[in-house]
Amino acid sequence: MEFNTVDGVVEIEPQRDGSTFSSNGMLLEVGSDLWLEIDGRKYKAHATKVGDVWWVHIQGHTMRFELIEPGAAGADDDGGMVAPMPGKILEVMAEVGQEVKTGQTLMIMEAMKMEHKITANQDGIIQEILFQVGDQVEQGAQLLNIE
Repeated sequence: MEFNTVDGVVEIEPQRDGSTFSSNGMLLEVGSDLWLEIDGRKYKAHATKVGDVWWVHIQGHTMRFELIEPGAAGADDDGGMVAPMPGKILEVMAEVGQEVKTGQTLMIMEAMKMEHKITANQDGIIQEILFQVGDQVEQGAQLLNIE
C-alpha cells in the first residue's frame, strides 16, 4: 500500500498474523486498544480515518497518511491506466500534454457509492484522456495514457 505523507510517498507492505501487523521491524497490535511496538517498546496509539486519510496520534505526535489508490497499468502499455472497477467518472483533473508525478490524482471515479482516486502510476506527460466527466467505465477500461 502507498500513502502520501508530509515526507512524500511511503510504501508499506505489512505482514498479518491474526490481529498483529508487522512492517520494517515495527509491530502493530489491533484489538480494543491500538499498540505500536518499536525497538521492543510498546506505545498506545489512536487512529482515525477520514475519507482516504488516516490520522495517527502517538506519543504526542500526529501523523497523516493518505491512501493512494492507483489505477493499474495496462497489460499492453506500461503507461496505460485502467479502471480498477466499474464506475462513473466524477472529475478529470488532468489535461493532455500536462506533466504529472507519480501519485498525483488524475481522476475521481464513483464505484459502489464510494469515490476512488485514480492516481498517476509513473512520472510523465498525459498523452491521451479516453473518458470525460459523466462517462460510465467498465473494470479494466483504459482511462488515459502517460508517457
